[in-house]
Amino acid sequence: QVQLVESGGGLVQAGGSLRLSCAQSGRTFISSPMGWFRQAPGKEREFVASISWSGGSTYYSDSVKGRFTISRDNAKNTVYLQMNSLKPEDTAVYYCAAAKKNFARPVLTADFGSWGQGTQVTVSS
Repeated sequence: QVQLVESGGGLVQAGGSLRLSCAQSGRTFISSPMGWFRQAPGKEREFVASISWSGGSTYYSDSVKGRFTISRDNAKNTVYLQMNSLKPEDTAVYYCAAAKKNFARPVLTADFGSWGQGTQVTVSS
């Protein structure tokens, strides 16, 4: 069974940067698109970014486009989310997820079947 473990969250001032990592472990390596989602208190989980298996295609929500960058290193079984110019509204628990299959444009929560436990990102004003 695959496990996804996020790291890199923390407290940062507005305008600062953080890089999240998501490492896969377990017997089966997921050869699928990967994504990042976030959930703020009292809100639904929302899509942040996703990346194809090859890394050649990336997708972003409008709220993070131009500030966040998703990438992956398949040799290390790891996906990253570089977050720059952070805003207080970026405060949330960030989750890494693996898509159920090779969707053409994986941006929906329902497209993803394996989830990490989440890492807290707090941006102070």
